[in-house]
Amino acid sequence: MEKVWLNQYDPSISAEINPDRVPSLIDIFESAVSQYANKTAFINMGHKITFEDLDVLSLQFASYLQHKGLKKGDAVAIMMPNLLQYPIALFGVLRAGMTVVNVNPLYTPRELQHQLSDAKVKTIVIVENFASTLDAIIKDTPVENVILTGLGDMLPSPKKWLVNFVVKYVKKMVPEHGLTNTVSFAQALSIGERKSAYVRPEMDGSDIAFLQYTGGTTGVSKGAMLSHRNMVANLEQVSGILEVSVEPGKDMVVTALPLYHIFALTSNCLTFLKYGCPNLLITNPRDMPAFVKELSKYPFAVLTGVNTLFNGLLNTPGFDTLDFSHFKFGLGGGMAVQRPVAEKWQKVTGQVLIEGYGLTECSPVVSVNPFNATEYKGSIGLPLPSTDIKICDDDGKELGFDEAGELFVKGPQVMLGYLGREEATAEVLQDGWLATGDIAKIDHQGYLYIVDRKKDMILVSGFNVFPNEIEEVAAMHEGVLEAAAIGIPHEVSGEVVKLFVVKQDDSLTEEMVMEHCKTLLTGYKVPKIIAFTDELPKTNVGKILRRELRD
Repeated sequence: MEKVWLNQYDPSISAEINPDRVPSLIDIFESAVSQYANKTAFINMGHKITFEDLDVLSLQFASYLQHKGLKKGDAVAIMMPNLLQYPIALFGVLRAGMTVVNVNPLYTPRELQHQLSDAKVKTIVIVENFASTLDAIIKDTPVENVILTGLGDMLPSPKKWLVNFVVKYVKKMVPEHGLTNTVSFAQALSIGERKSAYVRPEMDGSDIAFLQYTGGTTGVSKGAMLSHRNMVANLEQVSGILEVSVEPGKDMVVTALPLYHIFALTSNCLTFLKYGCPNLLITNPRDMPAFVKELSKYPFAVLTGVNTLFNGLLNTPGFDTLDFSHFKFGLGGGMAVQRPVAEKWQKVTGQVLIEGYGLTECSPVVSVNPFNATEYKGSIGLPLPSTDIKICDDDGKELGFDEAGELFVKGPQVMLGYLGREEATAEVLQDGWLATGDIAKIDHQGYLYIVDRKKDMILVSGFNVFPNEIEEVAAMHEGVLEAAAIGIPHEVSGEVVKLFVVKQDDSLTEEMVMEHCKTLLTGYKVPKIIAFTDELPKTNVGKILRRELRD
């Protein structure tokens, strides 16, 4: 397709980027910490660390990993919410030449065991609040080294002791566990400082920076292999557009979305690190009053989120009275931004809610609206520089403007493939084109619009939920004969899971199915509605017709 969207670019934006301008994320990191050494890098729970601090601490962590005998390319898992420990561990792993495996802290033992085993993780950094989950399955994983940290570990004393005491003994948020031979995060840094025999690895663009796990229609979570070149390219693409709006070393970004999610990882952590901007980490964004109170303390310029987050803030007392004089834009992704939310956001903050689109397999950004937009368009924006898109029908024929079909993406940000899954990779990667599974259309100006999803994927608050996984878990209950999961619209989270169940046992109740699912699934995957039915609609070969259930 002709790149008509280039006509909408700001004159300062190049149509192409050079994905090989720098060899790796290490180079981008080293440049940033050198250029912005004395500037604030991250803020969490009222404590700041500078880029120089980040440089020193991440180097200590990298040195520790190398001292432990880990080699270039080894997978290291990070399982924590937004804390100062996260960027230190993240950049430590990358600087050691190793691969980051981001893990959702809310995973159940079953989900955690699959990911750690699939990625062949030998070392994990984990907040002690979730150590009991790891304890339940560690014997069934390759994990040998466990680095434990408390929520307050990077705070200065006595605040550190106070936070950890309250979390552990007052709020009782740290379940008992039987993990042995662990090392604390502080000990790891101390060992790294003493054994400072850090060797900077020789990195190539093809080296894997992240194994970022995403669901699949088979119900099996797959590791998208995102190379240093993929990630560097996406940073170049995003920053090429962002440069006209962001002031390096000054504009504060608010990170409420979890950094283990690819959206916040690239759009917040990596992008704003490159520009030497301060990053405000919100550990628990669900506590909206505390979140708003935290925002009141800082002159924030950018806030990224999903529709549910923006809606939550707008409905929290005090948000509308914040000082928005430094605020430049909100950036929405992960799920569709709803027009009423976008319009109210602009009315309250005085700035547009910019919507973009991406997916894990694209590192993740594919398109975004111009940052100087004056109103919400309902579009997912213009394709990024060096990005090709095409819209195809079911027979693979390319469609024209305003015709809905499956969106295909090609560009340097597209993943290498799924770890150890050649067939799954071949299904979505065809001659360099990634089949997104999303139904979209493009107008004559080059603006993209998502129409529907081709896949049966359910999108809950920006997180992918795949029906097969829900159905597989439901079927583990002896009272369930068959099950089928679909997504239904929800005004807060976009969609929620509805589960249709055919009983094996007449005494089975909704509560029994719900409780069973809660023990094996992360909260956002748990069905919110259970519907019993005598039979499920199927094709003549027995495949469940979820579309009929939706209809």
